[in-house]
Amino acid sequence: VGTVGLEPGDSKPLERGSLLLDPNRHACSWKGEPVRLTVTEFLILQALATRPGYVKSRDNLMDAAYDDQVYVDDRTIDSHIKRIRKKFRESDKSFDAIETLYGVGYRYKED
Repeated sequence: VGTVGLEPGDSKPLERGSLLLDPNRHACSWKGEPVRLTVTEFLILQALATRPGYVKSRDNLMDAAYDDQVYVDDRTIDSHIKRIRKKFRESDKSFDAIETLYGVGYRYKED
């Protein structure tokens, strides 16, 4: 993915192995197949994939996905992660790029 057509202030698409996230278009694909994510799911996945291998706590992910005015229970993040995995597994049954570290949080597997 090149940077052709990027406007000033645009973010470069994020590529992690089979994952492609384009924040300018709110587009996500896995192995070339589009995956439709809500805004919140997109932001959570982006927060994880930006630093593969690094653990993000539920609080970190809530900060990435919600503004300070919104209160959500930390278990809400678990529900979002579950839905994200389900959406990816619809096109790839073996999707396992998001790891759960019980009692700590989540991380995106390093390539």
